[in-house]
Amino acid sequence: MNIKGSTNIVGLIGHPVEHSFSPPMHNAAFAELGLDYAYVAFDVNPDDLKSAVDGAKSLNIKGFNVTIPHKIEVMQYLDELDEVARLIGAVNTIDFKNLKGYNTDGIGAVRAIEEVTSIKDKNVVVAGAGGASRAISFYLAKFGAGSMTILNRNANKAKDLAGDVLKSDLIGDVGADSISEIDSYLKGADILVDTTPLGMDPHINDEPIAKSDAMHDGLVVFDAVYNPNETVLLKEAIKAGAKPVYGIKMLLYQGAESFKIWTGRDAPIDVMQDALNKHLGR
Repeated sequence: MNIKGSTNIVGLIGHPVEHSFSPPMHNAAFAELGLDYAYVAFDVNPDDLKSAVDGAKSLNIKGFNVTIPHKIEVMQYLDELDEVARLIGAVNTIDFKNLKGYNTDGIGAVRAIEEVTSIKDKNVVVAGAGGASRAISFYLAKFGAGSMTILNRNANKAKDLAGDVLKSDLIGDVGADSISEIDSYLKGADILVDTTPLGMDPHINDEPIAKSDAMHDGLVVFDAVYNPNETVLLKEAIKAGAKPVYGIKMLLYQGAESFKIWTGRDAPIDVMQDALNKHLGR
C-alpha cells in the first residue's frame, strides 16, 4: 500500500476491532481501482465515541464503518440519517461529506439473497429479533417482500419488531411467533433468513434452528453467520435440496455498499471476495 500525503483515510470504529475482516477487503478494492484511499480499524472505547467522531471530522477522515457497540449511540453525533437507517435505529456507515449515517447491513443481506431469488412478493421467515434481524427485516420490506414472519425465543421481542416493520408502511403483512414453531412456518415459506448466532465458530456443532425434514427444495436459506462458511443450518438446507445463501455474501455486499457511499464508485466485488476468502483461509 502506497500511503502519501494525499491519501484519503476511511476506517472502522468499534470495540473490539482487531478481528475485523473489513481492512483487507477494502484495501484490496482500493488497490484494484487505483484509488488513493486506505482503510484502518480504530478501537474506540464507548466513553470516547463523541471525541472520536469530532476528531475524525478535524482529521478530514472521509468515512467510517461502525460496529458493536457503537451502532446506536453514534447516531446522536450525526447531522443526517438515511431513511432506512432511521427506521432501523442503527448506523453501520458514516459519510463525513455531510456527516450522514447509513445502514448497509440489510442491503448486504438482500443483495446476497437476490443473487439466488427475487424478494418481491415472497413469503419470508426471519429467525431472531436482534440488531441484525432489525436491519434485514426493514430491507426485506423495502425490497417488496409479500409477507414476513419474525420468530424469536422471546416471542414478545419478535412481536415488537414486527410492529415496527409494519408501522413503516413498507409492507402490509408481518407476523410474529416463538421460534419453537418454525417448522410449521417453513411449509409455506419461500425464504428463510437466520440472524441468530447459532453455529458460529467455535460453536459449529450447535443444534440448527431447523432440520432438513422441515425444509422443501424450493426454499432459499440465508444464514448471516459467515464463520464457518457452511453452518449447521446450511448443511441441513443442502440436505433438503434447498438453495443455500452464505453469510460471507452479506459481509461482502454491505462492504461494497459502504465503498460506493464513500467513493462514488462501484466496488470490485470479485477482488473483495478474494481478499475475504484469503483472510478467512479459504
